Amino acid sequence: MTRILVSADMEGATGVTWPADCLPGTPEWQRCRPMLTSDVNAAIAGFFDGGATEVLVNEAHMTMRNLLLEQLDDRAELLTGRHKDLSMVEGVQRGDVDGLAFIGYHTGAGDEGVLAHTYLGNSVTGVFVDGVRASEGLLNALVAAEYGTPVVLVTGDDRTCLDAGGYAPGVPAVAVKDYVSRYAAVCRTPARTAADIRAAAADAVAHAVRRPPAERVARRIEVEFDAEHLAGAAAIVPGVERTEPLRVAFTAESMYEGIRCFKAVTTLVSAAVEEWYG
Repeated sequence: MTRILVSADMEGATGVTWPADCLPGTPEWQRCRPMLTSDVNAAIAGFFDGGATEVLVNEAHMTMRNLLLEQLDDRAELLTGRHKDLSMVEGVQRGDVDGLAFIGYHTGAGDEGVLAHTYLGNSVTGVFVDGVRASEGLLNALVAAEYGTPVVLVTGDDRTCLDAGGYAPGVPAVAVKDYVSRYAAVCRTPARTAADIRAAAADAVAHAVRRPPAERVARRIEVEFDAEHLAGAAAIVPGVERTEPLRVAFTAESMYEGIRCFKAVTTLVSAAVEEWYG
């Protein structure tokens, strides 16, 4: 039995280059949903080509209701909807996932990349784990490691693939577009990216080997914002301290606790953002 969990984000999907492309409810989002679904289907097909026996897809973008279930590969199952214990990597905690795939991922806040951000589309200008700037990929990989699950495949723009080399070295990474600016990219067609993703996913199954769970160690997590009142809002969360006018920090006993506290911080901060002035 080889079980694969797919975490499907949208900013790094084929054809997505600007906010409306991945903002639920817009015509552009509706146009890009089939391309996201195509990326995910290609990964599913590749995993089964490579010998996987089970694939669960977890929606990881915004409302977490973006993929087209009616177009999804019948061999997979879809976890859709919000308010999940581990958000983007929900399901990894069940302890029987052999490999984790990041489909449609992107670089983190403060880095170059198409639609680069960390959890919030704006407001957060940097997230750091033990002093290292962290993308969503790195954060989620650290969580998965505590359950013995390795990252086996990453897709997104070319800068995302470079970022993946830091937290998942040696595993297949597929660039579906090349970064030009935060809102521009040289894009491949869905037919090309589907072929590339499927081939990479088939190879990725060889990396889907469970490991001893990583030791749960204390992590220092810092979050930097673009406005000082947001740091004040974040510091309302118990255990979170304001260390600079634009920065807060907290120490978590594990990445499981760390990602949950980080989610609480970003949820509270998003409610403190005012239109036009942030």
